Amino acid sequence: MKDLQYPFNADYILSNKKKIKRELLLEKDLMIKKNIAILGGFTTKDITLTLELFLLDNKINPCFYESEYNKYYEDAIFENEELDKFKPDIIYICTSNRNIDRFPTLKNSINDIDNMLDEQYKKYESIWESIEKKYNCVIIQNNFEMPFYRLLGNLDAVSPYGKTNFISRLNNKFYEYANKHNNFFICDLNYISADFGLDRWYNMSHYYMYKYAMSVQAIPYLSFNVSNIIKSIYGKNKKGFVLDLDNTLWGGVIGDDGIENILLGKEVAEGEAYIEFQKYLKEHKDLGIVLNINSKNDESNAYLGLSHPNSILKKDDFIEIIANWDSKDRNFIEISNNLSLGADSLLFIDDNKFERHIVEEQLKGVIAPEISDVSDYIKIIDRGGYFESTVISSEDTKRVDMYRENAERTKFKSQFRNYSEFLLSLEMKSEIKSFDLIHLARITQLINKSNQFNLTTQRFTQLEIEDIRSNNEYITLYGDLKDKFGDNGIVSVLIGKIEKNQCHIILWIMSCRVLKRDMEYAMMDEIVKKCREKNINEIYGYFYPTTKNSIVSDFYDKMGFSLINEDDEGNKTYKFFIDDKYKEKNKIILITTSSSEKK
Repeated sequence: MKDLQYPFNADYILSNKKKIKRELLLEKDLMIKKNIAILGGFTTKDITLTLELFLLDNKINPCFYESEYNKYYEDAIFENEELDKFKPDIIYICTSNRNIDRFPTLKNSINDIDNMLDEQYKKYESIWESIEKKYNCVIIQNNFEMPFYRLLGNLDAVSPYGKTNFISRLNNKFYEYANKHNNFFICDLNYISADFGLDRWYNMSHYYMYKYAMSVQAIPYLSFNVSNIIKSIYGKNKKGFVLDLDNTLWGGVIGDDGIENILLGKEVAEGEAYIEFQKYLKEHKDLGIVLNINSKNDESNAYLGLSHPNSILKKDDFIEIIANWDSKDRNFIEISNNLSLGADSLLFIDDNKFERHIVEEQLKGVIAPEISDVSDYIKIIDRGGYFESTVISSEDTKRVDMYRENAERTKFKSQFRNYSEFLLSLEMKSEIKSFDLIHLARITQLINKSNQFNLTTQRFTQLEIEDIRSNNEYITLYGDLKDKFGDNGIVSVLIGKIEKNQCHIILWIMSCRVLKRDMEYAMMDEIVKKCREKNINEIYGYFYPTTKNSIVSDFYDKMGFSLINEDDEGNKTYKFFIDDKYKEKNKIILITTSSSEKK
């Protein structure tokens, strides 16, 4: 929803919360339900209400528990039957520097201050450890914003007696904890307040009257940032850019002005702004965000512009480059198809308002941020939180190469008339194993990002996956896939719940990068093998339809399952009986294990 995209109108959101919520609830597709507890050190009601809007906009339907005023410590540490029954998926500890119990004074010794710092830190550490022990859920914790005043002026940041120095040291202790604990995330209140402006952030009358730790107008900005963390946890991030060229990556129109006259370089202010923007995009590519071009241009001019000596981005930095005079929505679809990505997982950046409108109107879910002045491009995209990172796995940095290799496979496929011959020519190999600790982050990431080959649309946090992995009532499988073009990494995940002599497949997903490569047959063979080892002779499969997973609506039919039930909403239940006549379905992929190889 445009009203909830950065830069948004905070006053409008606050005044129209109910109206916006009604509109968002009309769109129920792919809504995942999550229980979120907010333990506040100040009044959090409006934070909860606006956070709900931003989460609904990201297809997350939250149910909230909200602590009483300033009862965050008690709710976390002591017995709480209501919170226990709530069973939170996420607990957000919404505190501010007003919840720091003591600050140094000139009467304290340096040793006193160190002990004071340790005491404050341990209070929060006890909260986190209590939550982890009782609820084993995701924790989001605010760090602390800078103080409203600096008693020592600029020295406040340097002296151990300064509030600024004390808060900075306490924040650093929070970061050390976060770096050592999975499923613990910092909401950077310090940066959010600085970006908003401390003078605007603090409204003392709002605190005295309502016990708000920030001005009312700042509340949507905090809620928006918390929602970005949550959507990232559940795989709702964008995966790439689709970029215009003229007046987007450089100033001017290269077809009219020529390469020598486009604005790109430090000679003029506007040209330097385009350089900065290209550097920003290049940094995203290094994080595994794919870059693509969709430009109304002659192809030769597109390549000419990218060859400019001052251009940071070169031809090889892009996966797909489409420069022609066709409609951009059509080109956008071609790019998403070539990448095997949903169109709504790509962010469209174009200086032309008309082109943005056409693409957003024609392609549901695609976002095209409102940009006009190149000096604001970075701010608008960055503050939009489209690529919020909570976990960076080793495969993230390889993702661009994976998509490039996939594009090469697509071109290679055109050389073959017979699809089976094409698959054999790829020389595919896969290792299929039960979940292990080293790959849990990537397994969780894949689960939360897969929409097309996702039979039940289940989402799990890493903590939940860790619990499933260590529970003997589940069969877990993950499979990677390599071929002559490169390593696709982990591409398929399956979870089966064991009930007596039955295995109920509660999750089966596969990366869209490897659709139609016979990986599903290899996974089927392995789940049958695991079931036989456990004397299980019945496998139940489930399909819950969405607008994105229609490609697997008949998946279980093709795998030989029997349909035993279908309701009015299209939810299906299937059954597969394992007998001695089962023949392995995979004929293409070489399955490898640590001790043997077989086809």
